[in-house]
Amino acid sequence: MPRYRRILLKLSGEVLAGQASFGVDPAKVATLAEEIAEVAREGVEIGLVVGGGNFFRGVAAAAKHMDRVAADHMGMLATVINSLALQDALEKTGTPTRVMTAIEMRSVAEPYVRRRAMRHLEKGRLVIFAAGTSNPYFSTDTAATLRGLEIRAEVVAKATSVDGVYDKDPKKHADAVRFEQISYSEVLSQNLRVMDASAVAMCRDNGLPITVFDLNVRGNIMRMAMGEPIGTLIA
Repeated sequence: MPRYRRILLKLSGEVLAGQASFGVDPAKVATLAEEIAEVAREGVEIGLVVGGGNFFRGVAAAAKHMDRVAADHMGMLATVINSLALQDALEKTGTPTRVMTAIEMRSVAEPYVRRRAMRHLEKGRLVIFAAGTSNPYFSTDTAATLRGLEIRAEVVAKATSVDGVYDKDPKKHADAVRFEQISYSEVLSQNLRVMDASAVAMCRDNGLPITVFDLNVRGNIMRMAMGEPIGTLIA
């Protein structure tokens, strides 16, 4: 029995590249789509936000010399590419999926309308929210939190390359300690960079829990949805 009825799943764009450093790995996307589809088949309503790092990191050096607003818009368009790739893979599993974009592009995807998004979820369709918030200076973490609040998700589930929140970078420090549960204020005061501070503060102010877990372990999305104690709960 799933613990959550409706979740907002946040994925990094880099995960779609698989072992490559750039672009989309079709095999990785297909595997990921099957995992997400398994959770949807359990009756969990899923909203999904994916980053654009697998494309935007490739032009980051050039973007350093660009206007920040233009660079951020490039990043938003990268998330649309990833969203369409995920939609294709999810629909091949038999999961009805809609892409809704904050930047209007009607020939590619639906414009984001909150009531329509909630109706899709109620009808059993998975909804992918693309193009961030449409505003520069806001990350996809913030977009995920905003969409999670708007669709009344019960949790923001951030799937990462580490198995939770640590007191310091576990990739650099062998003695790093993982938290099973931590408060929003502790994350902010200790400057634990698991999510943007603005996203964490928004969750804190609205009582929306965040769970951080390792996406590289097969079945972890299902375990998270079922409420198993994996990763770290920020609440």
